Amino acid sequence: MTDPRQSQSIFTRGAVDLGALAARGNATAAPRPAAESTPGTPAGANVIEVTEASFQQDVIQRSLTVPVVIDFYVAGSAPDQQFSPLLAQLAAESEGTWTLARVDVETNPRLAQMFRIQSIPFVAAIVGGQPVDAFNQPLPEPHLRQWIDAVLKAAGVEVEHPEDPRLLQADDAMADGDLDAAEAAYRKILDETPNDVVAESGLAQVGLLRRTDGLDLAAALSAAEQSPDDVDAQLLAADVEVLTGEADKGYTRLVGLIRRTAGDEREAVRKHLLALFTVAGPDDPAVAKARRALASALF
Repeated sequence: MTDPRQSQSIFTRGAVDLGALAARGNATAAPRPAAESTPGTPAGANVIEVTEASFQQDVIQRSLTVPVVIDFYVAGSAPDQQFSPLLAQLAAESEGTWTLARVDVETNPRLAQMFRIQSIPFVAAIVGGQPVDAFNQPLPEPHLRQWIDAVLKAAGVEVEHPEDPRLLQADDAMADGDLDAAEAAYRKILDETPNDVVAESGLAQVGLLRRTDGLDLAAALSAAEQSPDDVDAQLLAADVEVLTGEADKGYTRLVGLIRRTAGDEREAVRKHLLALFTVAGPDDPAVAKARRALASALF
């Protein structure tokens, strides 16, 4: 996962001594307050208000069972009204896989000092009684979901995602042969969720289908055999090989062409090869092998 955070982990900023805090919490134990929410922040399952007195039970002890994400906030502030509701929404959707603990830093200043909070929002994750990560700026929803997924994985929780209806719509359009609609749908996903590898692959597949639409596949391969230095013929032949399930042949063809070309032609072949890699996706073993071959050819 690409790390969406711009801040350092709490580990690199200095350890948070939860043990000392727990001892203090035991010494000053008080009845737990009823869960509350500030305006705009939905209350409900998996969202609790936490004070210094309840921190030991509601955060440290709870984190031994499920990950706890702490949202440090100032009541009525912009982050509290705009970012905290998103965290609460995701917690409500989590079906109990993690808990959101909200801490008002103005009424719980010693908790803020313990976590060395200098600005809000400040969000920390506690797993197994220990802090594992934190960030201190609002994250877009896709990046926040990625961060939470990473916390869950750190806790050994298997993360499953329902199929994205946007991708299903785009895939259906491509399967129906409506390439214009498919392209528009994939581009919309990438506008909303940059670097979505599935949407990038879908868009690359649309390009491949456009380039090979109505093509005599056998004739394209034959033309490439007869003209090994014809760049356009080789690019088209590689498209055919990827389209017909022989991607490794297509990759090898273009890596060889890169070795035999220079300048603008070489760059055009390189870009075409990268587009074909995108069709398969970054986890394809053939792509990993071809990338090593490409690096060797280029350097």
